Amino acid sequence: MSTPRLLLGFDYGTRQIGVAVGQMITGQARELCTLKARDGVPDWGRIEALLREWQPDALVVGLPLNMDGSPSEMSARAEKFARRLNGRFNLPVHTHDERLTTYEAKGQRLRQGQTGGYRERPVDALAAALLLEGWLNEHPAP
Repeated sequence: MSTPRLLLGFDYGTRQIGVAVGQMITGQARELCTLKARDGVPDWGRIEALLREWQPDALVVGLPLNMDGSPSEMSARAEKFARRLNGRFNLPVHTHDERLTTYEAKGQRLRQGQTGGYRERPVDALAAALLLEGWLNEHPAP
Protein backbone atom coordinates (compact mmCIF):
# COMPACT_ATOMS: atom_id res chain seq x y z
CA MET A 1 0.00 0.00 0.00
CA SER A 2 1.27 3.46 -0.82
CA THR A 3 1.51 6.16 1.83
CA PRO A 4 -1.81 7.95 2.30
CA ARG A 5 -1.75 11.64 1.46
CA LEU A 6 -5.18 12.77 2.69
CA LEU A 7 -7.02 11.23 5.62
CA LEU A 8 -10.33 11.64 7.39
CA GLY A 9 -10.41 11.11 11.14
CA PHE A 10 -13.44 10.05 13.17
CA ASP A 11 -14.06 10.58 16.88
CA TYR A 12 -16.72 7.88 17.33
CA GLY A 13 -19.54 8.33 19.81
CA THR A 14 -22.99 6.87 20.32
CA ARG A 15 -24.74 10.23 19.77
CA GLN A 16 -22.20 12.23 17.78
CA ILE A 17 -19.22 11.45 15.58
CA GLY A 18 -16.62 14.15 15.07
CA VAL A 19 -14.94 14.31 11.66
CA ALA A 20 -11.64 15.93 10.72
CA VAL A 21 -9.42 16.07 7.65
CA GLY A 22 -5.64 15.87 7.70
CA GLN A 23 -2.73 15.50 5.34
CA MET A 24 0.57 13.72 5.50
CA ILE A 25 2.62 16.54 3.97
CA THR A 26 2.00 19.02 6.80
CA GLY A 27 1.12 16.48 9.50
CA GLN A 28 -1.80 18.71 10.48
CA ALA A 29 -5.53 18.17 10.74
CA ARG A 30 -8.55 20.43 11.09
CA GLU A 31 -12.15 20.07 12.14
CA LEU A 32 -14.74 19.31 9.47
CA CYS A 33 -18.08 18.58 11.10
CA THR A 34 -20.00 16.64 13.71
CA LEU A 35 -22.38 13.94 12.52
CA LYS A 36 -25.39 12.81 14.49
CA ALA A 37 -25.59 9.14 15.40
CA ARG A 38 -28.42 7.07 16.83
CA ASP A 39 -27.08 4.57 19.37
CA GLY A 40 -23.76 4.64 17.54
CA VAL A 41 -25.22 4.21 14.06
CA PRO A 42 -24.24 7.13 11.81
CA ASP A 43 -25.99 8.50 8.77
CA TRP A 44 -23.98 6.44 6.28
CA GLY A 45 -25.16 8.72 3.46
CA ARG A 46 -23.46 11.71 5.11
CA ILE A 47 -20.27 9.73 5.53
CA GLU A 48 -20.41 8.64 1.90
CA ALA A 49 -20.88 12.29 0.84
CA LEU A 50 -17.82 13.34 2.88
CA LEU A 51 -15.76 10.58 1.31
CA ARG A 52 -16.87 11.61 -2.17
CA GLU A 53 -16.07 15.26 -1.45
CA TRP A 54 -12.66 14.75 0.18
CA GLN A 55 -11.55 11.51 -1.54
CA PRO A 56 -9.26 10.41 1.31
CA ASP A 57 -6.63 7.74 0.84
CA ALA A 58 -7.31 6.29 4.31
CA LEU A 59 -9.42 6.76 7.44
CA VAL A 60 -8.47 6.93 11.12
CA VAL A 61 -10.92 6.05 13.90
CA GLY A 62 -10.21 7.02 17.49
CA LEU A 63 -9.94 4.13 19.90
CA PRO A 64 -11.19 5.12 23.38
CA LEU A 65 -9.01 2.97 25.63
CA ASN A 66 -9.11 2.99 29.42
CA MET A 67 -6.39 5.04 31.11
CA ASP A 68 -4.41 1.84 31.78
CA GLY A 69 -4.43 1.06 28.04
CA SER A 70 -6.95 -1.74 28.26
CA PRO A 71 -9.92 -1.89 25.88
CA SER A 72 -13.23 -0.42 26.97
CA GLU A 73 -16.80 -1.13 25.91
CA MET A 74 -16.62 1.97 23.71
CA SER A 75 -13.38 0.81 22.10
CA ALA A 76 -15.15 -2.36 20.95
CA ARG A 77 -17.89 -0.22 19.40
CA ALA A 78 -15.31 2.07 17.74
CA GLU A 79 -13.51 -0.96 16.28
CA LYS A 80 -16.84 -2.23 14.91
CA PHE A 81 -17.42 1.21 13.34
CA ALA A 82 -13.92 1.04 11.81
CA ARG A 83 -14.64 -2.41 10.33
CA ARG A 84 -17.92 -1.13 8.88
CA LEU A 85 -16.18 1.87 7.29
CA ASN A 86 -13.70 -0.49 5.66
CA GLY A 87 -16.42 -2.89 4.52
CA ARG A 88 -18.69 -0.19 3.09
CA PHE A 89 -16.12 2.03 1.43
CA ASN A 90 -13.16 -0.29 0.80
CA LEU A 91 -10.62 2.18 2.19
CA PRO A 92 -7.79 1.39 4.61
CA VAL A 93 -8.95 2.16 8.15
CA HIS A 94 -6.53 2.65 11.04
CA THR A 95 -7.36 3.01 14.72
CA HIS A 96 -5.52 5.35 17.04
CA ASP A 97 -5.49 5.71 20.83
CA GLU A 98 -7.60 8.75 21.57
CA ARG A 99 -7.24 8.93 25.34
CA LEU A 100 -7.70 12.49 26.60
CA THR A 101 -8.44 14.06 23.18
CA THR A 102 -11.91 15.18 24.29
CA TYR A 103 -10.43 16.58 27.50
CA GLU A 104 -7.75 18.40 25.49
CA ALA A 105 -10.36 19.67 23.01
CA LYS A 106 -12.47 21.12 25.83
CA GLY A 107 -9.37 22.81 27.23
CA GLN A 108 -8.55 24.34 23.85
CA ARG A 109 -12.08 25.72 23.55
CA LEU A 110 -11.77 27.33 26.99
CA ARG A 111 -8.36 28.83 26.15
CA GLN A 112 -9.88 30.27 22.97
CA GLY A 113 -12.53 31.94 25.11
CA GLN A 114 -15.28 29.78 23.68
CA THR A 115 -17.34 29.09 26.75
CA GLY A 116 -20.70 27.49 26.84
CA GLY A 117 -21.76 24.00 27.60
CA TYR A 118 -20.72 20.94 25.67
CA ARG A 119 -24.20 20.67 24.17
CA GLU A 120 -24.05 24.20 22.75
CA ARG A 121 -20.48 23.85 21.46
CA PRO A 122 -19.57 20.19 20.94
CA VAL A 123 -15.89 19.36 20.70
CA ASP A 124 -16.19 16.10 18.75
CA ALA A 125 -14.73 17.47 15.49
CA LEU A 126 -11.84 19.11 17.36
CA ALA A 127 -11.21 15.82 19.18
CA ALA A 128 -11.19 14.10 15.76
CA ALA A 129 -8.58 16.58 14.55
CA LEU A 130 -6.43 15.97 17.64
CA LEU A 131 -6.55 12.20 17.31
CA LEU A 132 -5.81 12.44 13.59
CA GLU A 133 -2.80 14.68 14.31
CA GLY A 134 -1.67 12.09 16.86
CA TRP A 135 -1.82 9.39 14.18
CA LEU A 136 0.01 11.66 11.71
CA ASN A 137 2.75 12.31 14.28
CA GLU A 138 3.27 8.58 14.69
CA HIS A 139 3.29 8.01 10.90
CA PRO A 140 5.29 10.89 9.41
CA ALA A 141 5.48 11.29 5.65
CA PRO A 142 8.63 9.70 4.18
